[in-house]
Amino acid sequence: MEQAANQPTHHVTARADRISFFQKFVYGMGSFVNQFAGAAMGSLILVLNLGLGVNPALVGTIGAIPRFLDAFSDPLIGYSSDNTRTRWGRRKPWILFGALSSGILLAMMFQLHPGKSEMFYFWWVLGIQCLFVIAFACYSIPWLALGYEMTPDYHERTRLQAVASFFGQPVWIIAAWIPMVMTSKEIPIKIWNWTLTVINSPFKDIVEASRGLAIFVGIFITVFGVLPALFNKELYGNLPRPEKAKGYKNVIKDILHNCATSFKCGPFVKLVTVTFLIFNGFMLASAFTAYVVFFYVFGNQPTMDLMYQNGGALLGVFGSLSAICTAFVAIPLTTWISTKLGKRKTFLITMSLAIFGYVLKWVGYNQQYPYLLIVAAPFLAFHLGSLFTIVCSMVADVCDLDELQTGTRREGMFSGIFWWVQKLGMAGASLLAGILLNATGFKQALGLNQTADALFYMRVCDVGIPIVTSLIAIYIIMTFDITEAKAYDIRQQVERRREDRRKEERRAEERRAEKRREEERRGRQL
Repeated sequence: MEQAANQPTHHVTARADRISFFQKFVYGMGSFVNQFAGAAMGSLILVLNLGLGVNPALVGTIGAIPRFLDAFSDPLIGYSSDNTRTRWGRRKPWILFGALSSGILLAMMFQLHPGKSEMFYFWWVLGIQCLFVIAFACYSIPWLALGYEMTPDYHERTRLQAVASFFGQPVWIIAAWIPMVMTSKEIPIKIWNWTLTVINSPFKDIVEASRGLAIFVGIFITVFGVLPALFNKELYGNLPRPEKAKGYKNVIKDILHNCATSFKCGPFVKLVTVTFLIFNGFMLASAFTAYVVFFYVFGNQPTMDLMYQNGGALLGVFGSLSAICTAFVAIPLTTWISTKLGKRKTFLITMSLAIFGYVLKWVGYNQQYPYLLIVAAPFLAFHLGSLFTIVCSMVADVCDLDELQTGTRREGMFSGIFWWVQKLGMAGASLLAGILLNATGFKQALGLNQTADALFYMRVCDVGIPIVTSLIAIYIIMTFDITEAKAYDIRQQVERRREDRRKEERRAEERRAEKRREEERRGRQL
C-alpha cells in the first residue's frame, strides 16, 4: 500500500460511480435546509439582546447549553442510524422525522412578546432550543452520513460535497439580510452617493419581526427538509441486519466502543481537529462582526436607528457578496484544484487565501469608506466554502479506511462524533463570545458612546481569532496522509474483502441448503 500511496496516478471517475444531477440536487437541498436552520437561528437570537434587553452573557448561555446537549446526542443518533434497518433504508426515516419536528420547534422558539421578565425569555428560548437541537440532529447527522456513502469514488465525493456547499450559499445571502429586516422599516442599500430601497419591512419592530421570520423558517425546514428522505438513494441501505446488543448496558458499551474505535483512527482525528479550529474560530469571531459594523463602522451616526439601518445594509451586502463568491468562485475553484492537486494541497492553498482575506477585513473596517469591507469578501469565501467541501470529502475516504480496519460501515457514527466535537466547540464559542463581548467593555446601555478600547478589542477578536486557528489547522492538515492513490488502493482492498465475504456467505447458504436437502432425504427414507 505504501508504494501505491506514492504513485502520481490520476484516476478518472467510472460511470457507475457518478451521481446523477437529480440526486445531487436533492442532496444539495438538504444542505440548504441544514445551513438555513443554523444561520437563521444566529440572526433571530439577536432579538433577545437588541429587542428584549437580555444580558449578552445570558444569551451566550442560551447558545451554549443546548449545544452541549446536542453534542452528546450526536453519537447516539449516528450509532442508531448505522444500526437502523427498514424497508426505506438506514438514514431516510431519521431525516424525515428530524425535518418535521425541528421545523415546528424553531417556529415556536421565537414567539416572544414584550413585557415579560428577562428570566422568562431565558427559560422559554433555552427550553425549546434544547428540544430543537436534538430534533434537528435527527435530521442533520443521518443526512451527513448519507452524503458519505452515496459514491465510493475519491473525486465524485468532492463533487457531491461541492454541490452541497454550493446549495448552502443562498442561505447566507438570505441570512445576511435578516438583521436588516428585523431592525429597519426600510431596507436601503447605500454605496457612496447611490441609494436603492430594496424592500419595505412589514414588521413594526425587531420583536414582531422575529416572530414572523421564525414561522417562515420553520415552514421552510419542514417542507424542503423531507426531500432527501423521499428521493435520495442509499448505497448501503440494505446491509445485513446487525447483531443487536441486548440490554441498555450492552448498547451503551457498544456505543462507547464505537466512539473509542473512531478516536483511534488518526486521519479522522486530524480532520475533526482541523474543522474544530477553523469552524469554531469562525463562529467565535463572527459573533463580533455585527457589533463591529454597527458600533464602530457606523458608530458616528446621529441616531441608533440610522446606525442599525446603515449597518444592516452593509452586513446584507457583505454577506450576500460573500455567499455569491463562495458559490461561484471558491467552491468551483476548490473542486477544480482538488482534481488536479489532491485534497490536502487544495486545503493548504485555499486556507492561505482565507487568511489573507481576514487581513483585508481589518483594513475594510473603515468609518470613512464603510463599503471597503467588501474587498475582503472574495478571499473570505474560501474559509468555510473550501473547508466543508474538502474535509467532508476526506471524511468519506476515512470511512473506507475504517471499513478496511474494522469490517463495518459506520458513516453515521463518524458523522455523530465529527459534529459532537464541533458542537462542543460551538457551545464553548457561544459562551465565550458573550464573556469576551463583556470583557471588551461593550455595554448596550452606552449606545453610540462605546469606548475606543471596546471597539478596538472587538475588531481584534473578529479578525485575529480565525487567523490563529487557521494557521494551526494548516499545520495539522500537512500531516494528513490519505492521498488519491492511497484512497483508491483502500477502496480496492475493501471491495475485494466484500466480494470474498459475499462468496463465503453464498457458500455457507449452499451448505445450509444441502444440509436441509440431506435431512429431507433421510426423513423420506424413514
